[in-house]
Amino acid sequence: MSSIELTSSQQTILQELVNLYREAEQAVKGEEIAEQVDRNAGTVRNQMQSLKALQLVEGVPGPKGGYKPTSTAYKALDIQDMDQAADVPLAHNGEQVEKANVAEIDLTSVHHPEKCRANITLQGSLTDFSEGDDVTVGPTPLSQLQIVGKVDGIDDTDNALVLTIEDMEAPIGATKK
Repeated sequence: MSSIELTSSQQTILQELVNLYREAEQAVKGEEIAEQVDRNAGTVRNQMQSLKALQLVEGVPGPKGGYKPTSTAYKALDIQDMDQAADVPLAHNGEQVEKANVAEIDLTSVHHPEKCRANITLQGSLTDFSEGDDVTVGPTPLSQLQIVGKVDGIDDTDNALVLTIEDMEAPIGATKK
């Protein structure tokens, strides 16, 4: 875990900056971040000043300016900034989500089959997800694990979906005996 302590507001704004920067691959305007996190643009600018002081964000001047996350930002959010990350697909209500990749799958309550949950940490925006939505995660590259479930909660701070698992299979396509 990172040694930089961020408020939940700072963490949410920084996470959204990272998501938008990955999509656009250029500086992100404060207004874009504000729209995604449902906050006032002035609030985002104020938070960016404190994030700059922590060396988590760079300001880019000019008409194409905005903000860029620093490598320290990825460390603070505990995100591995891999150029060639393995692709772990994600489907939302039956449609592939192109601008998101699964970063981490954490299974909780596996000992209780009726309450089995998964925390799915994403690299990408959570704004289109709502409770009750159908989500399919995977297959993962190595074990070919696929998880099917419904969104039970959304954790904007950690950029994660909490799923109630309906089905889990590994490897995908294996015949059940």
